[in-house]
Amino acid sequence: MAGNLYGRDGAAIGSLQKLRFFPLAVAGGQGARLVEEDGRELIDLSGAWGAASLGYGHPAIIEAVSRAAANPAGASILSASNAPAVALAERLTASFPGRGTHKVWFGHSGSDANEAAYRAITRATGRTGVIAFIGAYHGCTVGSMAFSGHSVQADAAKADGLILLPYPDPYRPYQDDPTGDAVLALLKERLAAVPAGSIAAAFIEPIQSDGGLIVPPDGFLRKFADICRAHGISVVCDEVKVGLARSGRLHCFEHEGFVPDILVLGKGLGGGLPLSAVIAPAEILDCASAFAMQTLHGNPVCAAAGLAVLETIEAENLTTAAERKGKLLREGLARLAERHELIGDIRGRGLACGVELVRNRQSREPARAETAKLIYRAYELGLVLYYVGMNGNVLEMTPPLTMTEDEVRHAVNLLDQAFTELSTVSDTLVSQFAGW
Repeated sequence: MAGNLYGRDGAAIGSLQKLRFFPLAVAGGQGARLVEEDGRELIDLSGAWGAASLGYGHPAIIEAVSRAAANPAGASILSASNAPAVALAERLTASFPGRGTHKVWFGHSGSDANEAAYRAITRATGRTGVIAFIGAYHGCTVGSMAFSGHSVQADAAKADGLILLPYPDPYRPYQDDPTGDAVLALLKERLAAVPAGSIAAAFIEPIQSDGGLIVPPDGFLRKFADICRAHGISVVCDEVKVGLARSGRLHCFEHEGFVPDILVLGKGLGGGLPLSAVIAPAEILDCASAFAMQTLHGNPVCAAAGLAVLETIEAENLTTAAERKGKLLREGLARLAERHELIGDIRGRGLACGVELVRNRQSREPARAETAKLIYRAYELGLVLYYVGMNGNVLEMTPPLTMTEDEVRHAVNLLDQAFTELSTVSDTLVSQFAGW
């Protein structure tokens, strides 16, 4: 359990950048396991919110970062090109159907990438309006919060002309329509109420992550994109958490039968290092210079890590592995649902899995307090996972793509035990951690 390190953290580091659920104090990591300061190992079913795509200490990351740090090609792409960043950009555009017409912008996180995409689109088109979804968390910068729809950012200033739509949730359907067509009808209604040509972009998540790991109904995003394009609106796909093999496809939008105009990547792209990317038409990313820049954007060490991630996904066939392991995980969770009434819904694609907890399966009342206690007990047993969702009642599982099948089974067993021993966690214990 946590010792002096967690106390030192509390004394030395401010709370503004913390989202804590239990007193996890990490001293190291290997593979899909974290190691606390006392040597205790925990299975990381979160993968650092999906950022640790190859787990911890992967040889490919070690080699790439060590080589780049030993002979650094400068520090960024701001005022000079560098080989790792150029090679990574070339590899990213080659992976996207817009090859030959698209370029890349590099950032540090999904937050700055989504903000840069929005700013560039508005600059290039002269439009300012934006469409997004309730529950969407596109980042924590001023610009990205302006078109996010998550309840934790309700007080943030919103973009002029923002249209927020319900995300189509088959488990909690808008207007009792599990197909999502009612949301599309609302979109058409809202577009008819604004000046023609005023909306610049629509931001979508092919799986809404922080809103509750929600998989949209089949065909919804394709129909949504068709409506937007009929109005000249650029469709931006935010795959910061669910992209790059996690869903069982290299790009999560590949499940949906459409190609976005712009793709945003982050988290797992850097394999644990700060790295994000926007893949967009050249006329968007070339609309201005010195417009969306930071001193360390395109850092060669981070770019080298990104190249290692993409190369390892291909070399180790991690896309297919994510599909197989995700199926194994959801099958295990389905068996837990037979024994634990708290489990209301199990959903996901590949190794992006969500479990919604409810107090009553008929009323579907969110089990917010029980969820906080469950993940606390799981932590005590040696399993790390967090909760998301507008009601704070969805277990989110985005483990390293390299997690073994035995580790998947062990994680399910630990979660089973945590459900059984939920009552051992007191209200006082979890009240020390604000969570979402």
